[in-house]
Amino acid sequence: MWWARYVDAEGRYRREKAGTKSTAIDLYRKRKTEALQGKKLPERLRRRVVPFGELCDDALQHAKANERHVNESYRIKALKKRFGSYAAEAISLAAFRSYFELQGWKPESWNRMRTTLFAIYRLGIENAKIQCNPTKLLKRRKVSGGRVRFLNQFEPLETEVDYLKPLKTEEERLRAVIKHDYPEHIEELEVALHTGMRRSEQYQRIDWSSVDLTRKDLHIPNIPLNAEARAALDRLRKAGTGEGPIPIAPEGPIFVGVGGERLMSPRHWFEDAVKKAGLRNFTWHDLRHTFASRLAMSDVDIRTVAELMGHKSIQMTCATRISLRSTSSLPSNAWPDILPRVRECEFMDGPVRFTIAKSGLGLSRKGYRHHNRHREKNTSASY
Repeated sequence: MWWARYVDAEGRYRREKAGTKSTAIDLYRKRKTEALQGKKLPERLRRRVVPFGELCDDALQHAKANERHVNESYRIKALKKRFGSYAAEAISLAAFRSYFELQGWKPESWNRMRTTLFAIYRLGIENAKIQCNPTKLLKRRKVSGGRVRFLNQFEPLETEVDYLKPLKTEEERLRAVIKHDYPEHIEELEVALHTGMRRSEQYQRIDWSSVDLTRKDLHIPNIPLNAEARAALDRLRKAGTGEGPIPIAPEGPIFVGVGGERLMSPRHWFEDAVKKAGLRNFTWHDLRHTFASRLAMSDVDIRTVAELMGHKSIQMTCATRISLRSTSSLPSNAWPDILPRVRECEFMDGPVRFTIAKSGLGLSRKGYRHHNRHREKNTSASY
């Protein structure tokens, strides 16, 4: 094995493995010529090769430290299993694209995995372990407008359960089933319905140290609490101080099982309750849609809805599958003690022009721009 030793344009001694003697001579002459011309050597010369698995390990630690959703860790582990032994910067875009296509994912799953992949490489660049993201040209899949689903949107299915027959709305049915079969979980429904929190935020992120009933808000995430949400949390607090069957640590998790362990999800009871109540195609996340839809139905401006939903931009709120239709069945004072306390905030997109559509099931980005262009003179408001 032959090596070439030379002085580069910056006056530093360098050694490079060349292989044969003739190759080493050619390399030496090339490097001397580059030094005379003042050309700098590539920064990657003799730099440590970082395996993709190392970037995944860093991403897992980052996700755990920042209390990211458990599905994020699952996606990172799946990518590590497939590409962990490869050099991070040497994996081709075609290899990632082929892997994604073989999984048969729906567009939403494709985009979530793509976001995770980008986050892995972005963290590696921030940690100065790599210099580029070879997947930056991997395109997102187009997602359809999707359904708009919220409570009381449809009539519930017919039922043979006697105590449910007189109840005609989805919310009445769902509440009745939970109170009858799962009374220990009714507060979970109340908090979800009146805060709009994501499932991961409600079950995996907040604890009693986040709750401030005096200031009427949650610190992490920063969410104001209306009277119904405060009442539900107060009942849970009393249950944890010895007045109820479930022990709750004063600074521990809010939603716990029989033994006091943190509940990670409502799936073990909510899906059965939805089925028994006769609700069609309804998920836990639709409670968040219900929260946003009812705010919009109460003529709350979109900027306030965006802040209460925890969105970074108004465009994100406009793209959310919520209803913006007016309804006479919704009480106008549904959130009277939240709205005056919503603080002003700066959005990433800066000043925008916005219009609420009073008809239709939703408002996409394209529909928003089209609607705003034709009705700006009469109904738009600048923020």
